[in-house]
Amino acid sequence: MSVSRRAFLALSLGIGASGAGCFLSKTNGSTAKDQTFVHPLAIPPVLEGVNRNERKVFDLTVQNGVTSFFEGSKTPTMGYNGTYLGPTIRAKRGERISFRIHNKLHEETTVHWHGLHVPAVMDGGPHQKIAVDETWKPEFTVDQPAATLWYHSHQFHRTAIQVYHGLAGLFYVDDENSEKLSIPSEYGVDDFPIVIQDRMFNRDNSFYYSNSMHDQMMGMIGDVFLVNGVVNPRLVVKRQRIRFRILNGANAQTYFLRFSDSREFFQIATDGGFLKSPTSLTELRVAPGERAEVLVDLKPNDDVVLENRPQDGSGRGGMMNRGRSNESKGVLRITGNDTLRKSEEIPASLSAVRNWLPERAVKTRRLVFQMGMGMMSRSGGRFTINGRSIDINRIDQTVKLNDIEIWELVNRSPIPHPIHIHDIQFRILDRNGKTPPKNEQGLKDTVLVEPNETVRVITQFEHFADDKSPYMFHCHILEHEDGGMMGQFLVRKGR
Repeated sequence: MSVSRRAFLALSLGIGASGAGCFLSKTNGSTAKDQTFVHPLAIPPVLEGVNRNERKVFDLTVQNGVTSFFEGSKTPTMGYNGTYLGPTIRAKRGERISFRIHNKLHEETTVHWHGLHVPAVMDGGPHQKIAVDETWKPEFTVDQPAATLWYHSHQFHRTAIQVYHGLAGLFYVDDENSEKLSIPSEYGVDDFPIVIQDRMFNRDNSFYYSNSMHDQMMGMIGDVFLVNGVVNPRLVVKRQRIRFRILNGANAQTYFLRFSDSREFFQIATDGGFLKSPTSLTELRVAPGERAEVLVDLKPNDDVVLENRPQDGSGRGGMMNRGRSNESKGVLRITGNDTLRKSEEIPASLSAVRNWLPERAVKTRRLVFQMGMGMMSRSGGRFTINGRSIDINRIDQTVKLNDIEIWELVNRSPIPHPIHIHDIQFRILDRNGKTPPKNEQGLKDTVLVEPNETVRVITQFEHFADDKSPYMFHCHILEHEDGGMMGQFLVRKGR
């Protein structure tokens, strides 16, 4: 039985109020108007890899650490090759790459290549566990267009808490087209990685992570923004035009990003790569797991703040923020130098985006996402797809290699769900029968499905078949994924 909206709202608000004294708010209701941005934005180092035996080898160590987010504070964290988050992995299309991933945590973990098209046994989902003090050595060929992808923990029933503590990083794919385009491309100079997250802190500066019914239903929503692991960051730029590669690395919160002066900017890429042409925006919606690349122009001595604008209804605003201010909150302050190097014009054409004709689809699958009454009574925390929670020993869907399919993603719950499908990139056909906005008309691997909305996507399952190793599909609100809103599919050779 589905949760009624009235019951859901009442329960959410009640639980939120009862838990309000368990943590220390670091913001005290502050908004963009009174925030001070004093910390330089950290730029993750690039992990280029080492050429060895006709492949590029990358070393990653998954480790515990201690990170200072506030002056004099020490927060227990996790990271890759560091204390929090990980380096930006960079590879070119056509390269053969391999990893040596050493687990130095005190628990099992996995490393999932979110958005990468790889064999199922290399995907890094719940089945590719890395035991404590062991090393996982995946290897594959990068074969997809240039894109901003990412990697993160996908440990079964522990994804949310491991990602919350820092297990995430960016993965850039370059290709001939991306290297030819006249767009900002100098890493950390005019081309910036922007990993946005929100966290809550206890009085001892440790992360506040709650298993309360409210936080598991809504997902863990923080009151402190981090950008590349920095609180209240400031970026000073020297170029007229800059490129932000934005990742929503939050556990649960969808961001509505805009600049404090409502200036225009241009989105040039989605999850799976470049759009056909730049799209003009003044606000960008980006859900957990989604990426967006944007270009913004500055003038000498410009001083502007990238803000998040809270939304009302559908779990996005009032009932998700535990009663805090609904005013816009600053995420990152951007300041222009007194002189800025001039940039070239934005190209009118970016890429030929792959598409599939609906009439060529051999099958339509319908996936219904629900939140059942079982979790309300604490009798199992049931988040379901087609009425079933994840069973790691059950295959939910079987796909034939090379088939083109349409997947109907149906949300029958009171809050939005960002749905991620492993292995492939897809195109959005429509939202409740309507054409998606221009900035969603590129390749995607994650899509936000609103309450009572049906989103149809089309894709093709190519190159990799495996009768035993499945890929996953799930809600990317990580508490929902851990709570059961996840399924498994096999790609098999046709018979």
